[in-house]
Amino acid sequence: MTVARKLLEAPTIWELVRRRAELSPDVAMLIDTDRRRLTFAEFADRAEQVAAGLLSLGIGPGTTVTWQLPTRIESVLVSMALARLGAVQNPVLHLYREREVGAVLRQSKPDFFVVPGVWKDRDFGAMAKQLASELGRAPTVLELGLDLPTGDLASLPAAPASGTEIRWVYYTSGTTSEPKGVQHTDQTLMAGGRGLGAALDMSADDIGSIAFPYSHIAGPDYMLMMLAAGFGAVLVEAFVPADAVQTFRELGVTMCGGSTAFYQMYLAEQRKQPGEPLIPSLRIMSGGGAAKPPELFYDVAKEMGVRLVHGYGMTEVPMMAMGSPHDTDEQLAYTDGKPVVGAEIRIVKEDGTVAAPDEEGEVRLRGPVVCVGYTDPAANEAAFDSEGWFRTGDLGVLRPDGHLRLTGRLKDVIIRKGENISARELEDVLFSHPKVSEVAVIGVPDAERGEMVVAVVEPASPGDPVSFDEMVAWCRDAGLMMQKIPERLEVVDALPRNETLNKVLKFKLREQFGSVS
Repeated sequence: MTVARKLLEAPTIWELVRRRAELSPDVAMLIDTDRRRLTFAEFADRAEQVAAGLLSLGIGPGTTVTWQLPTRIESVLVSMALARLGAVQNPVLHLYREREVGAVLRQSKPDFFVVPGVWKDRDFGAMAKQLASELGRAPTVLELGLDLPTGDLASLPAAPASGTEIRWVYYTSGTTSEPKGVQHTDQTLMAGGRGLGAALDMSADDIGSIAFPYSHIAGPDYMLMMLAAGFGAVLVEAFVPADAVQTFRELGVTMCGGSTAFYQMYLAEQRKQPGEPLIPSLRIMSGGGAAKPPELFYDVAKEMGVRLVHGYGMTEVPMMAMGSPHDTDEQLAYTDGKPVVGAEIRIVKEDGTVAAPDEEGEVRLRGPVVCVGYTDPAANEAAFDSEGWFRTGDLGVLRPDGHLRLTGRLKDVIIRKGENISARELEDVLFSHPKVSEVAVIGVPDAERGEMVVAVVEPASPGDPVSFDEMVAWCRDAGLMMQKIPERLEVVDALPRNETLNKVLKFKLREQFGSVS
């Protein structure tokens, strides 16, 4: 068993922090854009001091704490201090506003609500107090900036010995309805980190980066991989592509990414200096959270000289499948990787039977990587089938080589005159058009067809958008049958996106274009 695997077999996340501090005390764990840094040993010491400080404020084992903090060293310290205490923590994206935060607070009913005070000209403290006052049982609001509370280490209770209790609740990013609370244990999160680390094969020589919100489910996933492999990462508090690239160059970052939108932003920076490596130390771009067009893999490889390694996860299962730097170009371009260690995946067809290799159906999985359910027990009935497999709602195929290829969403299949059409397939084709920067394909109600296929496009050059005839010709040349080719083209300045991983919000496009005849 490798050292990394032994570490991830620790019973709790705090024990994993402690073991890594003993093994790599002087290795830099966290570095920020101001060049502040903490080694693994310093981090463990500081986190325990903060735990004692939080204890003196009334937070202890079992206390429910909602926290909404930006991506910075102090946020990671607070989270790990809570893990040391055995509190139940509910991270909330710092990008959320009153509506989203209010919905989470109403459901989570926390004892404490931790915010950063004023950050980036936004008064989180005022918002927190106003929202707290509207609840029947108001949480205590703590404003924690760069100066975190500390206390007497002798006051601390024993660290949690078991990692099977629910200590993490993440709320799904709701669209048209209230978000769902997803319950995790230390062990389910550690299983995700184990799967990610095994796939990416990172080492102590690497330097990673966290430019996405640390409060996202990907935050602990990434950090657990760091703790297992013993490498540090650069934290980016507010992502500006040019600034992040400069920092990564100076600090020798070997892996960056986050999601498809991040890949595209790095590629755009590279195109400002063609022929010169954007980040000379970089060897991998990785991430997940959104579909990755095959063309993007080849663009990154050709122009940046690095491998794009994409994966598949969600709040309920942080890591399901992941590409590997050891995969072939074809596998990295056209699949979302193999099921990770701890994830057993099967494909279930519409009739309920298990699909053969290369047959499409719903992606379902089970194993230690899966959450322990939702805070609302009623939501579990639809989420798990009768055999206990988690239903992702995604469509895909398992190839004979064991790699998973996602083909769309169950709710994102367009039914035109009885013909099932995958929006994902059309998007991959249209994304490769030189006049297309971004594309989303949707179905809108149509009296004659049932649904009409509509392509919504961000042009690569605003002054020269792709025309309808050019779009049709491109699809025809790609070998698409006529029934699949979009019947409408809409050109927009920017597709609507969420604020976490920049996913396109298709429900907004359906609202915008669904009533147009």
